[in-house]
Amino acid sequence: MKLVCRDYGFDCEFVSSGTDIKQVIDDYGKHSADEHGIEYSKEALMQIIIRKG
Repeated sequence: MKLVCRDYGFDCEFVSSGTDIKQVIDDYGKHSADEHGIEYSKEALMQIIIRKG
């Protein structure tokens, strides 16, 4: 699974990927908050992953 910043409207090359969903969510959430000033809840990021399939 992976979360890609560019997929969510950012001009950013960051990608969080791996087999551990908790780690992917934690990495993307930290990046988003630190670099873009947007804090997503873990539940919201989980829903994004679920919708992607």
